[in-house]
Order: sequence, then C-alpha cells, then structure tokens
Amino acid sequence: MVQRVGCLGPRAAFSHLVVETFFGKNIEQILYTTIPKCIDAAANGEIDIAVVPIENTIEGTVNLTLDYLVHEQPLTIIGEIILPIQQHLMVHPSLKDDWKTIDRIYSHSHAIAQCHKFLHDTFANAAYEYSSSTSAAAEYASKHPNERIGVVASELAAKEYGLEIVQKNIHDYPYNHTRFVILHPSQKNDLFRTEYKREKEKTTLMITLPSDQSGTLHQVLSAFTWRKLNLSKIESRPMKTGLGRYFFIIDIDMLYDDVLIPGAIAELEALGCSVKLLGSYGAYTI
Repeated sequence: MVQRVGCLGPRAAFSHLVVETFFGKNIEQILYTTIPKCIDAAANGEIDIAVVPIENTIEGTVNLTLDYLVHEQPLTIIGEIILPIQQHLMVHPSLKDDWKTIDRIYSHSHAIAQCHKFLHDTFANAAYEYSSSTSAAAEYASKHPNERIGVVASELAAKEYGLEIVQKNIHDYPYNHTRFVILHPSQKNDLFRTEYKREKEKTTLMITLPSDQSGTLHQVLSAFTWRKLNLSKIESRPMKTGLGRYFFIIDIDMLYDDVLIPGAIAELEALGCSVKLLGSYGAYTI
C-alpha cells in the first residue's frame, strides 16, 4: 500500500492540497520543485506514486506532464483526481492598502492564464513572471516585502506564507477545475485507498498514425464508434520528430476489457497505427 506520495511543492501548492485531501495524513508527502523531478522519482522508486496536474478546464492540457510521460518516463496512469481551483490575488501585508500599484504578477503560467481578463483589466502595465508553482510564488513574495509583487495562488498559500488576499476568485470562468493523474511504473490499481467514491472509469491510449495514408484518423474514430465506445477526449501533440508528425491521446469512458478495447486496438494496428496503453483507472472528484 502507498506510503510515499510525491507531488509538486512547496507546501500549499494545489498538488500538495490534492494529495493531502485525497489520501489523508497517513502517508509521507515528498515535495518536488518541478513536475519532471516528481515523475523521475516515481520511475526510480524513490516514491511509491507521483501525483501531477495534467489538465485544467480553462487552460487545457499541462503539456509538460503529457510530453514527459510520452517522451521521457513512460509511467502508467493508475488514477485521476479532479480538484476545484480557486485563484486569488494576494500581496505581502505591507502592500495591503496599496495593492493596485504593484508592478509585477508572479505565479505559475497556468494560474496567470486562468486569470488573464482580471489581470489585464486591473494591471495593464504589470509584468508577468512565472514560477514553478503558485505556492513557490507565494513563498517568494513572503520573503521579499520590498518588491511590489502580486501573487496568484490559493487561500491555503496565503495562510501558509502570511500573505493578504486582496481580491478573491479572480479566475476568468467560475468552473475552474484541474485534473491530476496518479502515476506508477506499472498498472496497479490497488496501490492506494481513499474515502472518495470512484465516479468514472477510463482508459487512455496513445495512438500514432501512419505517415503515408490519407483518411486514417477517420478510420481510427470509426473503430471506436461502431463498438459504441464513448471517447471523452481526443487531443493531438507533436511527435517532436518533424513538422506535421503528431500522436493522439484518446480517453475512453470504460476500463480496459477483454473484447471491445482490445478489438479496437487490433483494428488500429491493422491500419498501420501504433497504439500504447497509458493507463486504465478510476476517476475521483474532491
């Protein structure tokens, strides 16, 4: 059973929050400064599992996570956790009454993008600077009271690092959720326990099309359609081997079975496609 869980730090990052909420406190949390370091630790056995963000409802896929899984460390997705995200603007207490004069916005790039409209309207001339996580930005602001920095982060980060929230819920759209994936070197779905009820079951495939055939993507989708396999996501990412070369990530709304999904994979391979199973797992919402 899981004892060591790695995630993106420092304390009060959304990754830290999702791990503590989902697994409880009967685990050892190990915080990493970057997503690749966290994934590497799971691949090398330093931790039992890694929990990293993979998609946000406003900003889309966390490309660093997906590309690292595909190109660098082929871990398996053994679970998914969805966390509601609330972004707030906070400053050092010394700037509480003068916060509209800040000249820099500091946070993770996705957090800043989630709040683009508010930041653009309120701080038209402010510079944006990116940190490894929202909590890393909050920690920095707490240690540099002489810098006129505004931070986009969570309420937990404000409390952890002694910052003042001056505007709440500044994200552009109210439905702001982030998907986190639980990663392990092998397909072991019994590695963890949680009090949360599994809401959905999914299988994720990576599909690479043959380069010299037209109409293949239509045939790929047909292999799932006539089997009545519901696809909740289809996304393309560059292979990084040349212009026009892409792979596709497809999420199927069911666990890997003995007939339907293997049959679809066999049909795709007969078309000349390369197919890789990235994981078959349960999805949970906090």
